[in-house]
Amino acid sequence: MLSGKHYIAGEWLSGPDVFQADNPATGTKLPTKFQHGTEELVDQAIQAANACAEEFAAMLPAKRAAFLRAIADEIDARGDEITEIGTLETALPAARLTGERGRTVGQLRFFADWIEEGSWFEARIETAQPDRLPLPKPDIRMMHKALGPVGVFGASNFPLAFSTAGGDTASALAAGCPVVFKGHAAHPGTSEIVARAIEAAVKKTGMPNGVFSLIHGGTRKVGQALVAHPLIKAVGFTGSTGGGRALFDIAVSRPEPIPFYGELGSNNPVFLMPNTMGAKAADLAKGWVGSLTMGVGQFCTNPGLLIALKGADLDTFVDTAASALGEVDGAAMLTDRVSSAYHDVTDAMAKHALVTCALKRRDTDGPFEGSPAIFRTTAAQWKANPELAEEMFGPAGIIVECDTTEEMLALSQTLVGQLTATIQMDDADADLVNKLRPALEKCAGRILINGWPTGVEVCHSMVHGGPYPSSTDSRATSVGSLAIKRFIRPVSYQAFPDALLPPALKDANPLNIPRLVNGKWQMAK
Repeated sequence: MLSGKHYIAGEWLSGPDVFQADNPATGTKLPTKFQHGTEELVDQAIQAANACAEEFAAMLPAKRAAFLRAIADEIDARGDEITEIGTLETALPAARLTGERGRTVGQLRFFADWIEEGSWFEARIETAQPDRLPLPKPDIRMMHKALGPVGVFGASNFPLAFSTAGGDTASALAAGCPVVFKGHAAHPGTSEIVARAIEAAVKKTGMPNGVFSLIHGGTRKVGQALVAHPLIKAVGFTGSTGGGRALFDIAVSRPEPIPFYGELGSNNPVFLMPNTMGAKAADLAKGWVGSLTMGVGQFCTNPGLLIALKGADLDTFVDTAASALGEVDGAAMLTDRVSSAYHDVTDAMAKHALVTCALKRRDTDGPFEGSPAIFRTTAAQWKANPELAEEMFGPAGIIVECDTTEEMLALSQTLVGQLTATIQMDDADADLVNKLRPALEKCAGRILINGWPTGVEVCHSMVHGGPYPSSTDSRATSVGSLAIKRFIRPVSYQAFPDALLPPALKDANPLNIPRLVNGKWQMAK
Protein backbone atom coordinates (compact mmCIF):
# COMPACT_ATOMS: atom_id res chain seq x y z
CA MET A 1 0.00 0.00 0.00
CA LEU A 2 2.05 2.93 -1.30
CA SER A 3 0.96 6.49 -0.60
CA GLY A 4 3.23 8.18 -3.13
CA LYS A 5 3.89 10.95 -0.60
CA HIS A 6 6.99 12.57 0.85
CA TYR A 7 8.03 11.73 4.41
CA ILE A 8 9.06 14.95 6.11
CA ALA A 9 9.77 15.20 9.83
CA GLY A 10 7.30 12.49 10.80
CA GLU A 11 4.50 13.42 8.37
CA TRP A 12 3.50 12.10 4.95
CA LEU A 13 2.93 15.11 2.72
CA SER A 14 1.74 15.73 -0.84
CA GLY A 15 3.28 17.88 -3.56
CA PRO A 16 1.78 19.92 -6.40
CA ASP A 17 2.33 17.37 -9.19
CA VAL A 18 2.76 13.64 -9.70
CA PHE A 19 4.86 11.16 -11.65
CA GLN A 20 4.84 7.39 -12.16
CA ALA A 21 7.76 4.99 -12.14
CA ASP A 22 8.45 2.70 -15.09
CA ASN A 23 8.56 -1.06 -15.19
CA PRO A 24 11.77 -1.55 -17.23
CA ALA A 25 10.90 -5.16 -18.05
CA THR A 26 7.65 -4.19 -19.81
CA GLY A 27 8.22 -0.55 -20.67
CA THR A 28 4.93 0.40 -18.99
CA LYS A 29 4.09 2.80 -16.19
CA LEU A 30 3.51 1.40 -12.72
CA PRO A 31 0.15 2.40 -11.18
CA THR A 32 1.18 4.39 -8.08
CA LYS A 33 1.36 8.16 -8.54
CA PHE A 34 4.18 9.76 -6.59
CA GLN A 35 4.38 13.37 -5.53
CA HIS A 36 6.96 15.63 -7.12
CA GLY A 37 9.31 17.37 -4.73
CA THR A 38 9.48 21.15 -4.42
CA GLU A 39 11.93 23.69 -3.08
CA GLU A 40 9.43 24.49 -0.31
CA LEU A 41 9.36 20.86 0.83
CA VAL A 42 13.16 20.76 0.76
CA ASP A 43 13.28 23.79 3.04
CA GLN A 44 10.70 22.27 5.40
CA ALA A 45 12.69 19.04 5.72
CA ILE A 46 15.99 20.85 6.27
CA GLN A 47 14.52 23.18 8.88
CA ALA A 48 13.26 20.15 10.80
CA ALA A 49 16.64 18.45 10.49
CA ASN A 50 18.41 21.53 11.76
CA ALA A 51 16.03 21.86 14.69
CA CYS A 52 17.03 18.44 16.02
CA ALA A 53 20.66 18.37 14.87
CA GLU A 54 22.17 19.36 18.21
CA GLU A 55 20.03 16.90 20.15
CA PHE A 56 20.84 14.04 17.76
CA ALA A 57 24.58 14.76 17.71
CA ALA A 58 24.71 14.86 21.53
CA MET A 59 23.15 11.41 21.96
CA LEU A 60 25.35 8.71 23.38
CA PRO A 61 26.62 6.32 20.70
CA ALA A 62 24.62 3.45 22.17
CA LYS A 63 21.35 5.28 21.52
CA ARG A 64 22.19 6.06 17.91
CA ALA A 65 23.41 2.48 17.49
CA ALA A 66 20.03 1.22 18.72
CA PHE A 67 18.37 3.45 16.11
CA LEU A 68 20.54 2.03 13.30
CA ARG A 69 19.83 -1.54 14.38
CA ALA A 70 16.11 -0.78 14.58
CA ILE A 71 16.18 0.52 10.99
CA ALA A 72 17.87 -2.71 9.90
CA ASP A 73 15.28 -4.82 11.73
CA GLU A 74 12.39 -2.86 10.21
CA ILE A 75 13.84 -3.22 6.71
CA ASP A 76 14.21 -6.96 7.20
CA ALA A 77 10.61 -7.13 8.42
CA ARG A 78 9.54 -5.62 5.08
CA GLY A 79 11.86 -7.79 3.01
CA ASP A 80 9.23 -9.46 0.82
CA GLU A 81 7.47 -6.17 0.19
CA ILE A 82 10.73 -4.47 -0.77
CA THR A 83 11.66 -7.26 -3.16
CA GLU A 84 8.25 -7.23 -4.79
CA ILE A 85 8.20 -3.52 -5.59
CA GLY A 86 11.94 -3.43 -6.26
CA THR A 87 11.75 -6.01 -9.03
CA LEU A 88 8.90 -4.09 -10.67
CA GLU A 89 10.74 -0.77 -10.56
CA THR A 90 14.22 -1.95 -11.56
CA ALA A 91 13.84 -5.27 -13.45
CA LEU A 92 16.58 -6.58 -11.18
CA PRO A 93 16.08 -10.23 -10.18
CA ALA A 94 14.73 -11.04 -6.74
CA ALA A 95 18.00 -12.72 -5.73
CA ARG A 96 19.96 -9.55 -6.50
CA LEU A 97 17.58 -7.40 -4.44
CA THR A 98 17.65 -9.88 -1.57
CA GLY A 99 21.43 -9.76 -1.57
CA GLU A 100 21.44 -5.97 -1.77
CA ARG A 101 19.02 -5.78 1.14
CA GLY A 102 21.41 -7.97 3.12
CA ARG A 103 24.23 -5.55 2.39
CA THR A 104 22.02 -2.58 3.33
CA VAL A 105 21.05 -3.91 6.74
CA GLY A 106 24.58 -5.20 7.22
CA GLN A 107 25.93 -1.66 6.72
CA LEU A 108 23.53 -0.30 9.32
CA ARG A 109 24.53 -2.91 11.90
CA PHE A 110 28.20 -2.47 10.98
CA PHE A 111 28.03 1.25 11.76
CA ALA A 112 26.09 0.58 14.95
CA ASP A 113 28.94 -1.61 16.19
CA TRP A 114 31.55 0.91 15.03
CA ILE A 115 30.16 3.93 16.83
CA GLU A 116 29.81 1.93 20.04
CA GLU A 117 33.44 0.79 19.77
CA GLY A 118 34.43 4.46 19.78
CA SER A 119 37.59 4.67 17.67
CA TRP A 120 35.85 7.03 15.25
CA PHE A 121 35.88 9.76 17.91
CA GLU A 122 39.71 9.75 17.65
CA ALA A 123 39.71 11.16 21.16
CA ARG A 124 43.05 12.78 21.99
CA ILE A 125 44.06 14.14 25.37
CA GLU A 126 47.09 16.26 26.21
CA THR A 127 47.13 16.92 29.94
CA ALA A 128 48.31 20.22 31.38
CA GLN A 129 51.91 20.89 32.39
CA PRO A 130 51.64 24.06 34.49
CA ASP A 131 55.35 24.00 35.43
CA ARG A 132 56.65 23.67 31.87
CA LEU A 133 59.21 26.31 30.86
CA PRO A 134 59.35 28.75 29.27
CA LEU A 135 55.53 28.60 29.07
CA PRO A 136 52.96 26.39 30.83
CA LYS A 137 51.16 23.82 28.70
CA PRO A 138 47.34 23.92 28.91
CA ASP A 139 45.06 20.89 29.00
CA ILE A 140 43.90 20.32 25.40
CA ARG A 141 41.51 17.59 24.31
CA MET A 142 40.13 16.78 20.87
CA MET A 143 37.34 14.64 19.43
CA HIS A 144 35.22 14.47 16.31
CA LYS A 145 31.76 16.00 16.23
CA ALA A 146 28.88 15.74 13.75
CA LEU A 147 28.76 18.36 10.98
CA GLY A 148 24.99 18.92 11.06
CA PRO A 149 22.20 18.20 8.53
CA VAL A 150 23.36 16.15 5.53
CA GLY A 151 21.78 15.88 2.08
CA VAL A 152 21.85 12.45 0.41
CA PHE A 153 20.93 11.58 -3.19
CA GLY A 154 19.64 8.14 -4.14
CA ALA A 155 21.48 6.22 -6.87
CA SER A 156 19.68 4.70 -9.85
CA ASN A 157 21.73 1.49 -9.90
CA PHE A 158 21.42 0.51 -6.22
CA PRO A 159 17.82 0.94 -5.01
CA LEU A 160 18.82 -0.18 -1.50
CA ALA A 161 22.56 -0.13 -0.75
CA PHE A 162 23.09 3.39 -2.15
CA SER A 163 19.60 4.69 -1.58
CA THR A 164 17.20 5.61 1.23
CA ALA A 165 18.93 3.78 4.07
CA GLY A 166 22.11 3.03 2.14
CA GLY A 167 25.72 3.70 2.96
CA ASP A 168 25.57 7.52 2.87
CA THR A 169 22.52 7.62 5.11
CA ALA A 170 23.92 4.98 7.48
CA SER A 171 27.27 6.73 7.92
CA ALA A 172 25.67 10.17 8.34
CA LEU A 173 23.22 8.94 10.98
CA ALA A 174 26.04 7.07 12.73
CA ALA A 175 28.02 10.31 12.87
CA GLY A 176 25.04 12.08 14.45
CA CYS A 177 23.88 14.00 11.38
CA PRO A 178 20.17 14.21 10.46
CA VAL A 179 19.56 13.21 6.83
CA VAL A 180 17.41 14.81 4.16
CA PHE A 181 17.18 12.23 1.41
CA LYS A 182 16.27 12.95 -2.21
CA GLY A 183 14.83 9.80 -3.69
CA HIS A 184 15.57 8.61 -7.21
CA ALA A 185 12.61 8.71 -9.59
CA ALA A 186 13.47 5.25 -10.93
CA HIS A 187 12.45 3.44 -7.72
CA PRO A 188 10.19 5.66 -5.58
CA GLY A 189 8.13 2.79 -4.23
CA THR A 190 11.20 1.04 -2.89
CA SER A 191 12.27 4.32 -1.31
CA GLU A 192 8.89 4.79 0.35
CA ILE A 193 8.86 1.33 1.90
CA VAL A 194 12.36 1.83 3.31
CA ALA A 195 11.34 5.28 4.58
CA ARG A 196 8.45 3.62 6.39
CA ALA A 197 10.96 1.27 8.00
CA ILE A 198 12.94 4.31 9.17
CA GLU A 199 9.74 5.93 10.44
CA ALA A 200 9.00 2.83 12.52
CA ALA A 201 12.55 2.87 13.89
CA VAL A 202 12.25 6.56 14.78
CA LYS A 203 9.14 5.81 16.84
CA LYS A 204 10.56 2.64 18.39
CA THR A 205 13.76 4.32 19.61
CA GLY A 206 12.37 7.77 20.46
CA MET A 207 14.32 9.70 17.86
CA PRO A 208 13.32 13.28 16.96
CA ASN A 209 11.10 13.39 13.88
CA GLY A 210 13.44 15.64 11.93
CA VAL A 211 16.24 13.07 12.00
CA PHE A 212 15.20 11.74 8.57
CA SER A 213 13.09 12.98 5.67
CA LEU A 214 12.39 11.58 2.19
CA ILE A 215 11.62 13.89 -0.72
CA HIS A 216 10.77 12.17 -3.99
CA GLY A 217 12.42 13.18 -7.23
CA GLY A 218 11.16 16.17 -9.16
CA THR A 219 12.84 18.76 -11.29
CA ARG A 220 16.55 19.44 -11.05
CA LYS A 221 15.67 22.44 -8.91
CA VAL A 222 14.86 20.09 -6.03
CA GLY A 223 18.36 18.64 -5.94
CA GLN A 224 19.91 22.04 -6.49
CA ALA A 225 17.89 23.50 -3.63
CA LEU A 226 19.03 20.69 -1.33
CA VAL A 227 22.71 21.34 -2.06
CA ALA A 228 22.39 25.14 -1.96
CA HIS A 229 20.41 25.36 1.30
CA PRO A 230 22.49 27.22 3.91
CA LEU A 231 21.63 24.74 6.69
CA ILE A 232 22.96 21.69 4.82
CA LYS A 233 26.52 20.97 5.93
CA ALA A 234 27.57 18.15 3.55
CA VAL A 235 26.18 16.11 0.65
CA GLY A 236 26.53 12.47 -0.44
CA PHE A 237 25.89 11.69 -4.11
CA THR A 238 26.20 8.69 -6.42
CA GLY A 239 25.46 9.23 -10.10
CA SER A 240 26.71 10.55 -13.40
CA THR A 241 29.78 12.70 -13.84
CA GLY A 242 27.77 15.50 -15.45
CA GLY A 243 25.05 15.62 -12.81
CA GLY A 244 27.47 15.21 -9.93
CA ARG A 245 29.82 17.89 -11.20
CA ALA A 246 26.94 20.38 -11.55
CA LEU A 247 25.93 19.80 -7.93
CA PHE A 248 29.55 19.90 -6.77
CA ASP A 249 29.93 23.32 -8.36
CA ILE A 250 26.90 24.55 -6.40
CA ALA A 251 28.29 23.12 -3.15
CA VAL A 252 31.67 24.82 -3.44
CA SER A 253 30.24 28.10 -4.79
CA ARG A 254 27.88 28.74 -1.87
CA PRO A 255 28.56 31.66 0.49
CA GLU A 256 29.54 28.88 2.91
CA PRO A 257 31.15 26.13 0.77
CA ILE A 258 30.47 22.60 1.96
CA PRO A 259 31.98 19.19 1.24
CA PHE A 260 30.31 17.37 -1.64
CA TYR A 261 31.13 13.67 -1.70
CA GLY A 262 30.25 12.58 -5.20
CA GLU A 263 30.91 9.15 -6.63
CA LEU A 264 30.91 9.73 -10.38
CA GLY A 265 32.34 7.87 -13.39
CA SER A 266 34.97 5.12 -13.64
CA ASN A 267 36.23 2.72 -16.32
CA ASN A 268 37.93 0.45 -13.75
CA PRO A 269 40.91 -0.63 -15.88
CA VAL A 270 42.12 -4.22 -15.88
CA PHE A 271 45.73 -4.98 -16.80
CA LEU A 272 46.28 -8.46 -18.23
CA MET A 273 49.89 -9.44 -17.55
CA PRO A 274 51.67 -11.38 -20.32
CA ASN A 275 52.60 -14.54 -18.43
CA THR A 276 49.15 -15.14 -16.98
CA MET A 277 47.63 -14.46 -20.40
CA GLY A 278 49.85 -17.15 -21.88
CA ALA A 279 48.62 -19.61 -19.29
CA LYS A 280 44.91 -18.86 -19.08
CA ALA A 281 43.68 -16.26 -21.59
CA ALA A 282 40.41 -18.10 -22.19
CA ASP A 283 39.65 -18.49 -18.47
CA LEU A 284 40.35 -14.81 -17.89
CA ALA A 285 37.98 -13.90 -20.71
CA LYS A 286 35.18 -15.90 -19.13
CA GLY A 287 35.80 -14.28 -15.76
CA TRP A 288 35.74 -10.84 -17.34
CA VAL A 289 32.44 -11.57 -19.10
CA GLY A 290 30.85 -12.55 -15.80
CA SER A 291 31.94 -9.31 -14.16
CA LEU A 292 31.13 -7.14 -17.19
CA THR A 293 27.54 -8.36 -17.48
CA MET A 294 26.69 -8.49 -13.78
CA GLY A 295 23.58 -6.39 -13.24
CA VAL A 296 23.53 -5.59 -17.00
CA GLY A 297 26.84 -3.83 -16.49
CA GLN A 298 25.29 -1.18 -14.26
CA PHE A 299 27.86 -1.33 -11.46
CA CYS A 300 30.09 1.63 -10.70
CA THR A 301 32.98 -0.86 -10.55
CA ASN A 302 32.24 -2.46 -13.92
CA PRO A 303 35.56 -3.40 -15.63
CA GLY A 304 35.00 -1.54 -18.89
CA LEU A 305 38.65 -1.04 -19.88
CA LEU A 306 41.20 -3.82 -20.49
CA ILE A 307 44.89 -3.31 -21.29
CA ALA A 308 47.03 -6.16 -22.65
CA LEU A 309 49.87 -6.99 -25.05
CA LYS A 310 48.80 -7.66 -28.62
CA GLY A 311 49.31 -11.11 -30.03
CA ALA A 312 47.83 -14.60 -30.13
CA ASP A 313 46.97 -14.66 -26.42
CA LEU A 314 44.94 -11.46 -26.70
CA ASP A 315 43.24 -12.82 -29.84
CA THR A 316 42.23 -15.89 -27.84
CA PHE A 317 40.94 -13.66 -25.04
CA VAL A 318 38.85 -11.53 -27.43
CA ASP A 319 37.45 -14.50 -29.33
CA THR A 320 36.50 -16.30 -26.11
CA ALA A 321 34.92 -13.18 -24.62
CA ALA A 322 32.94 -12.43 -27.78
CA SER A 323 31.70 -16.01 -27.92
CA ALA A 324 30.68 -15.99 -24.25
CA LEU A 325 28.99 -12.59 -24.54
CA GLY A 326 27.16 -13.80 -27.64
CA GLU A 327 25.34 -16.24 -25.38
CA VAL A 328 24.30 -13.50 -22.93
CA ASP A 329 20.87 -12.15 -23.74
CA GLY A 330 20.21 -8.45 -23.63
CA ALA A 331 18.25 -7.36 -20.60
CA ALA A 332 16.30 -4.37 -19.39
CA MET A 333 18.42 -1.59 -17.97
CA LEU A 334 17.31 0.50 -15.02
CA THR A 335 15.84 3.45 -16.89
CA ASP A 336 15.22 4.54 -20.45
CA ARG A 337 17.79 7.33 -19.97
CA VAL A 338 20.45 4.83 -18.88
CA SER A 339 19.67 2.62 -21.88
CA SER A 340 19.62 5.55 -24.29
CA ALA A 341 22.97 6.86 -23.04
CA TYR A 342 24.44 3.36 -23.26
CA HIS A 343 23.38 2.91 -26.87
CA ASP A 344 24.53 6.41 -27.84
CA VAL A 345 28.06 5.76 -26.61
CA THR A 346 28.31 2.19 -27.93
CA ASP A 347 26.86 3.20 -31.32
CA ALA A 348 29.46 5.97 -31.56
CA MET A 349 32.19 3.53 -30.58
CA ALA A 350 31.08 1.03 -33.23
CA LYS A 351 31.27 3.73 -35.93
CA HIS A 352 34.65 5.08 -34.80
CA ALA A 353 37.26 4.79 -37.54
CA LEU A 354 40.00 3.82 -35.09
CA VAL A 355 38.08 1.08 -33.30
CA THR A 356 37.43 -2.54 -34.23
CA CYS A 357 34.05 -3.85 -33.15
CA ALA A 358 34.38 -7.42 -31.86
CA LEU A 359 30.73 -7.67 -30.80
CA LYS A 360 27.81 -5.24 -30.99
CA ARG A 361 24.14 -5.97 -31.24
CA ARG A 362 20.79 -4.72 -30.05
CA ASP A 363 18.45 -7.52 -29.13
CA THR A 364 15.27 -5.41 -29.11
CA ASP A 365 14.13 -1.88 -29.86
CA GLY A 366 12.76 -1.54 -26.33
CA PRO A 367 13.48 1.73 -24.51
CA PHE A 368 15.24 -0.09 -21.64
CA GLU A 369 17.27 -2.63 -23.64
CA GLY A 370 20.95 -3.32 -22.95
CA SER A 371 22.97 -5.87 -24.94
CA PRO A 372 26.71 -6.64 -24.62
CA ALA A 373 29.40 -5.08 -26.78
CA ILE A 374 33.21 -5.36 -27.11
CA PHE A 375 35.53 -2.96 -28.89
CA ARG A 376 39.25 -3.04 -29.59
CA THR A 377 41.86 -0.37 -30.34
CA THR A 378 45.57 0.31 -29.99
CA ALA A 379 47.28 2.09 -27.12
CA ALA A 380 48.45 4.86 -29.43
CA GLN A 381 44.94 5.52 -30.71
CA TRP A 382 43.40 5.29 -27.26
CA LYS A 383 45.78 7.89 -25.85
CA ALA A 384 45.36 10.21 -28.85
CA ASN A 385 41.55 10.15 -28.86
CA PRO A 386 40.02 11.04 -25.46
CA GLU A 387 36.52 10.05 -26.57
CA LEU A 388 37.64 6.41 -26.51
CA ALA A 389 38.02 6.69 -22.74
CA GLU A 390 34.38 7.71 -22.22
CA GLU A 391 32.60 5.48 -19.71
CA MET A 392 30.18 3.00 -21.26
CA PHE A 393 27.76 2.44 -18.37
CA GLY A 394 26.45 -0.99 -19.24
CA PRO A 395 27.69 -4.41 -20.41
CA ALA A 396 30.36 -3.08 -22.79
CA GLY A 397 34.13 -2.90 -22.71
CA ILE A 398 37.03 -1.64 -24.77
CA ILE A 399 40.26 -3.60 -25.08
CA VAL A 400 43.44 -1.60 -25.60
CA GLU A 401 46.35 -3.52 -27.11
CA CYS A 402 49.94 -2.49 -26.42
CA ASP A 403 52.98 -3.33 -28.56
CA THR A 404 55.33 -3.68 -25.59
CA THR A 405 55.29 -3.76 -21.81
CA GLU A 406 56.91 -0.32 -21.90
CA GLU A 407 53.90 0.98 -23.80
CA MET A 408 51.62 -0.64 -21.21
CA LEU A 409 53.49 1.12 -18.41
CA ALA A 410 53.37 4.43 -20.26
CA LEU A 411 49.61 4.08 -20.77
CA SER A 412 49.09 3.46 -17.05
CA GLN A 413 50.63 6.87 -16.35
CA THR A 414 47.90 8.59 -18.40
CA LEU A 415 44.87 7.14 -16.61
CA VAL A 416 42.48 9.57 -14.93
CA GLY A 417 40.94 8.87 -11.53
CA GLN A 418 39.33 5.46 -11.07
CA LEU A 419 37.40 3.67 -8.34
CA THR A 420 39.34 0.48 -9.02
CA ALA A 421 42.26 -0.90 -10.98
CA THR A 422 42.81 -4.63 -11.42
CA ILE A 423 45.89 -6.70 -12.26
CA GLN A 424 45.61 -10.24 -13.56
CA MET A 425 49.01 -11.90 -13.01
CA ASP A 426 50.99 -14.94 -12.00
CA ASP A 427 54.30 -15.14 -10.15
CA ALA A 428 56.37 -14.66 -13.31
CA ASP A 429 54.72 -11.24 -13.82
CA ALA A 430 55.82 -9.87 -10.44
CA ASP A 431 58.60 -7.59 -11.75
CA LEU A 432 56.28 -5.94 -14.27
CA VAL A 433 53.54 -5.55 -11.65
CA ASN A 434 56.02 -3.85 -9.32
CA LYS A 435 56.67 -1.27 -12.03
CA LEU A 436 52.95 -0.85 -12.73
CA ARG A 437 51.76 -0.45 -9.14
CA PRO A 438 52.90 3.17 -8.52
CA ALA A 439 50.82 4.49 -11.42
CA LEU A 440 47.75 2.62 -10.21
CA GLU A 441 48.25 3.90 -6.67
CA LYS A 442 48.06 7.42 -8.07
CA CYS A 443 44.86 6.92 -10.05
CA ALA A 444 42.75 4.38 -8.14
CA GLY A 445 41.12 4.02 -4.73
CA ARG A 446 41.26 0.21 -4.72
CA ILE A 447 43.77 -2.05 -6.49
CA LEU A 448 42.96 -5.74 -6.96
CA ILE A 449 45.10 -8.70 -7.95
CA ASN A 450 43.55 -11.76 -9.61
CA GLY A 451 39.96 -10.79 -8.94
CA TRP A 452 37.23 -8.72 -10.54
CA PRO A 453 36.14 -5.37 -9.16
CA THR A 454 32.37 -5.83 -9.15
CA GLY A 455 31.31 -6.40 -5.57
CA VAL A 456 32.42 -4.13 -2.73
CA GLU A 457 33.08 -5.53 0.73
CA VAL A 458 31.74 -3.47 3.64
CA CYS A 459 34.65 -3.50 6.09
CA HIS A 460 37.13 -1.28 7.91
CA SER A 461 39.79 -1.40 5.17
CA MET A 462 37.59 -0.76 2.13
CA VAL A 463 38.07 2.33 -0.04
CA HIS A 464 35.28 3.12 -2.48
CA GLY A 465 36.39 6.37 -4.02
CA GLY A 466 39.34 7.72 -5.94
CA PRO A 467 40.80 10.73 -7.73
CA TYR A 468 38.50 12.80 -9.94
CA PRO A 469 36.41 11.96 -11.92
CA SER A 470 35.76 8.72 -10.05
CA SER A 471 34.88 10.84 -7.04
CA THR A 472 35.05 14.48 -6.01
CA ASP A 473 37.30 13.87 -3.00
CA SER A 474 39.99 11.21 -3.24
CA ARG A 475 40.51 11.35 0.54
CA ALA A 476 37.05 9.90 1.19
CA THR A 477 35.31 6.56 0.85
CA SER A 478 31.58 5.92 0.63
CA VAL A 479 31.89 2.31 1.84
CA GLY A 480 33.40 1.01 5.08
CA SER A 481 33.92 2.53 8.49
CA LEU A 482 36.05 5.41 7.16
CA ALA A 483 32.91 6.72 5.43
CA ILE A 484 31.89 8.27 8.75
CA LYS A 485 34.76 10.77 8.42
CA ARG A 486 32.89 12.58 5.65
CA PHE A 487 30.32 13.82 8.16
CA ILE A 488 32.41 14.73 11.21
CA ARG A 489 34.97 17.40 12.05
CA PRO A 490 37.59 17.76 14.83
CA VAL A 491 36.95 20.09 17.78
CA SER A 492 39.50 20.95 20.50
CA TYR A 493 38.58 21.78 24.10
CA GLN A 494 41.20 23.77 25.99
CA ALA A 495 41.28 24.11 29.77
CA PHE A 496 37.75 22.71 30.19
CA PRO A 497 36.69 21.52 33.65
CA ASP A 498 36.04 17.79 33.56
CA ALA A 499 32.34 18.32 34.35
CA LEU A 500 31.89 20.37 31.17
CA LEU A 501 33.67 17.99 28.78
CA PRO A 502 31.82 15.65 26.41
CA PRO A 503 31.74 12.05 27.70
CA ALA A 504 34.37 10.91 25.18
CA LEU A 505 36.93 13.25 26.76
CA LYS A 506 36.18 12.98 30.48
CA ASP A 507 38.95 11.68 32.72
CA ALA A 508 36.97 8.61 33.74
CA ASN A 509 36.37 7.58 30.09
CA PRO A 510 32.72 6.71 30.76
CA LEU A 511 32.23 5.51 27.15
CA ASN A 512 35.14 3.06 27.59
CA ILE A 513 36.68 3.95 24.23
CA PRO A 514 40.28 3.93 22.92
CA ARG A 515 41.99 7.32 23.43
CA LEU A 516 45.38 8.86 22.66
CA VAL A 517 46.62 10.24 25.99
CA ASN A 518 49.84 12.24 25.94
CA GLY A 519 50.88 10.55 22.72
CA LYS A 520 50.19 6.96 23.82
CA TRP A 521 47.11 4.93 23.03
CA GLN A 522 45.09 3.76 25.98
CA MET A 523 42.72 1.03 24.90
CA ALA A 524 39.22 0.47 26.24
CA LYS A 525 39.03 -1.78 29.26
